[in-house]
Amino acid sequence: MPTIGVNRDLLFERLGRTYTEEEFDELMFDYGLELDEVTSEKAMLEKEQGVTAQGASEAIIYRIEIPANRYDLLCLEGLVRALLVFQEKQEAPRYKTIPPTNGNSQQLIIQEATAQVRPHAVCAVLRGVNFTQAMYQSFIDLQDKLHQNLCRKRSLVAIGTHDLDTVQGPFIYNAKPPAEIKFKPLNQTKEYTAVELMQLYKSDSHLKHFLHIIEDKPVYPVIYDQNGVVLSMPPIINGEHSKITLNTKNIFIECTATDLHKAKMVLDSLVTIFSEYCQTPFTVEAGEVITPDGTKLTYPALPYREEIVDVAWINKSVGISESPESIAKLLTRMCLSSEVIEESKVKVEIPPTRYDIIHACDIMEDVAIGFGYNNIQRTIPKTNTIGDQFGLNKVTDLLRQDIAAAGFTEVLSFSLCSRDDVAGKLNKNIESSGAVHIANPKTLEFQIARTTLLPGILKTIASNKKMPLPMKLFEISDIILQDKDKDVGAKNERHFCAVYYNKNPGFEIIHGLLDRFMQLLEVPYSKEGNGYFIRAADDPTFFPGRCAEVVVKAQVVGKLGVLHPDVITKFELNNPCAALEINVEALL
Repeated sequence: MPTIGVNRDLLFERLGRTYTEEEFDELMFDYGLELDEVTSEKAMLEKEQGVTAQGASEAIIYRIEIPANRYDLLCLEGLVRALLVFQEKQEAPRYKTIPPTNGNSQQLIIQEATAQVRPHAVCAVLRGVNFTQAMYQSFIDLQDKLHQNLCRKRSLVAIGTHDLDTVQGPFIYNAKPPAEIKFKPLNQTKEYTAVELMQLYKSDSHLKHFLHIIEDKPVYPVIYDQNGVVLSMPPIINGEHSKITLNTKNIFIECTATDLHKAKMVLDSLVTIFSEYCQTPFTVEAGEVITPDGTKLTYPALPYREEIVDVAWINKSVGISESPESIAKLLTRMCLSSEVIEESKVKVEIPPTRYDIIHACDIMEDVAIGFGYNNIQRTIPKTNTIGDQFGLNKVTDLLRQDIAAAGFTEVLSFSLCSRDDVAGKLNKNIESSGAVHIANPKTLEFQIARTTLLPGILKTIASNKKMPLPMKLFEISDIILQDKDKDVGAKNERHFCAVYYNKNPGFEIIHGLLDRFMQLLEVPYSKEGNGYFIRAADDPTFFPGRCAEVVVKAQVVGKLGVLHPDVITKFELNNPCAALEINVEALL
């Protein structure tokens, strides 16, 4: 979950009282949040850098853990507003859009070329803002938090904020070849082309993480005013010309996006939180977006919607017995204005700040928070259920104990492995393995889901070659195989694998382990009926003439044998190995 850092003294000033650390921690718990850490800017820098942070502030900072879907709490202003309403010290504000004072809305005209890179855009204006240094920093920090969280590191949405008095609408949102875009970017002293900027920011610790979003595109998005002044090149950087300062009074906000719904959410979250600093608090001047087909759309929508919840259902779900009036009051404390409309119904108004409210269950959760989790009386459930271990897990747990008693040591290897582990190193083709491939593997070691347990055990032996011989290892775990008949296109199979590693192959030891394994499952040795037997087989993983199939009910359920010298070499082992692998599920 995201964590925000707020200045303790400024927070207490806005809340109207001073708290001890224990009192504030209790307040956070009551509201469903967590005071994660009490620190300072100096302490954080020293922790990160490992050296004394000269000149850093020693002001106390509270780091508070916020639910990932509570975008309205990602800055000081939103947190304070929510806590004051929760404590019934103020009412939840009513957000609304207003027409421009001169009658002409700021327009953002989307050109058709943007469809190749970021096709959507929304905009709005905050009028008569008066920034202090703390407010300004909070405004910037909120944009960073939204970029990392809701905007998915700018891949879905990129926010641009501009001093409206330095530019002139209507604004043009276009997409051009990189060589044709040239402007002075934020905090730079000269103009760069887009190509030069991409090279410049490859060494920037902050911006280099966003370059991949557009660097391979034939055109880059860019926003101009009517005089050709560049406001921004989303999602990378804003222009220096329109940057916001402490003297900014009117703010033009634009959000470009690949997801229009997310863009609306981001714009609503940003303007509702900081509209309290406008000349008329909690009002936002609407902006007009003209799409390539000529459609005119007005943003932000700031939608309020209503939900009707059943009081009996809420009481039963939470485990309380409150009246409809009490439920409505609890919800109002959570910034959800509510009223009783029938004897057992409550009408709840969802404000544009609460995009986390999707279902009646979310409303029920807010009732529980408002009531206080510690105030819910503990009771014995009225229904009794009997739990039992899954049959397959119960059998494998029992097998683990007896295999260990036979002198083998259990290992637990990764469920993911490289393609080479299950193919090249085992002298097999990856195409015939039936492996489930990871679409975007982060490392060569984890490219596919394993189709056999054998590579994991062999890599374990390779990492422990200094251990005394013989090494007798086993694993009982799931493998994953493609299966078109399953709704997810894959299935799990429980396998048992054992390896004997010594100066001699030890085929007879692995064979003996197979007999013990079958004895434990009460499968007799027989070529007929329900028994098992082994027969010679060829497998490139095993030494020719030293491999056998395990057959049960005329079905091959596994193989055992001496591993091929090439396999042993590829896993960087020095001694011969005998191995056994069986599909446990086929025997149950």
